[in-house]
Amino acid sequence: MPALSKMVVDLKRSGIREIMDMAGTMEDVIHLEVGEPKFDTPPHIVSAALEAARAGFTRYTPNKGLLSLRRIIAGRVEEDYGVSVTSENIVVTVGGVGAVAIAVRALVDRGDEVLIPDPGWPNYESIIYCAGALPKRYPLSRTNGFLPDLNDLDQAISAKTKVLILNSPSNPLGVVLPSELVRDLVTLAKRRDIYIISDEVYDKIIYEGRHASALSYDTDGRVIGVFSFSKSYAMTGWRVGYAVASEPVADQLTKLQEAYVSCASSVSQKAAEAALLASQDCIEEMRGTYAGNLAAAREVLDGLGIRYQVPRGAFYVWIDVNSKDSATYARALLSREKVAVAPGTTFGPSGSRYIRISLASDRDSIREGLRRLGSFQHE
Repeated sequence: MPALSKMVVDLKRSGIREIMDMAGTMEDVIHLEVGEPKFDTPPHIVSAALEAARAGFTRYTPNKGLLSLRRIIAGRVEEDYGVSVTSENIVVTVGGVGAVAIAVRALVDRGDEVLIPDPGWPNYESIIYCAGALPKRYPLSRTNGFLPDLNDLDQAISAKTKVLILNSPSNPLGVVLPSELVRDLVTLAKRRDIYIISDEVYDKIIYEGRHASALSYDTDGRVIGVFSFSKSYAMTGWRVGYAVASEPVADQLTKLQEAYVSCASSVSQKAAEAALLASQDCIEEMRGTYAGNLAAAREVLDGLGIRYQVPRGAFYVWIDVNSKDSATYARALLSREKVAVAPGTTFGPSGSRYIRISLASDRDSIREGLRRLGSFQHE
């Protein structure tokens, strides 16, 4: 048989999925590894999808997405971030990951470099490799509050650099970039003539301050904003997100949609319309629960004397377990204490001493899982 694609064969599996697979063979595991809301999708969203299916919205939609949904999204982006966009700037995608993937592919050629955060979401690296480009990590250090350093970024940009990926609120850190820094990062990208893909899928889950979108500071169409319904509305399985881009870029994203997936699910798009048009109280309810879970986690961690990054957004806690290899640490913690956590190394080399837990788990599990973590730490 001919060989399989070397590029695909060489792709790394997510360390989170490895822990999930290992945990799946065990009983009575406390799951803190998965970044997925434990809430059911709000009933009014489900009802809208059922009604749409009964009304015949079960066929292909335009590659770009339903015009009605794109118009609603454009209005919401303008209302939230003061950005004047139309339906032509919106591409409805198969989740936020679909938006990142087609944005990367539309912007890079083979051998181009894409700057990604370290630590950062592991899919950035695999998406970039699949596009034939090269990921280049920029550090987010504890000494700088896990914020990008403008001087370091400026020096990291080379003649091959095509794209800078930003993520705020961030996974795994929960860091929310200050508006002044977001402005300065967009200015840097303009000065060095590179694109920005701004991953903002956790934009509605903020505990302190306000989310600043890179789109708000874009003056020449070099920012592609990525958003999702998955986290804000507990719609992970519905697979619907969107990209916001200048019309020339959006046109290229649309071509890629046709090549890869044709379009996002028609029923999911009608559900997304209901999510945006109805009361946003469901978001506030979920955010309040995550805030309570964070308070409970902090109480246990403070009592144990374990250092961690206080998240300002998203629903994760980045915990310093002072490990040389957090992947080995996570496997041992699961084996001995039956607690599943995400190893920091899956988010980049700088995560070797850290683990990530999800605040989307139930509160009692978070408390008990962290107590077991404390016992494991002191063995």
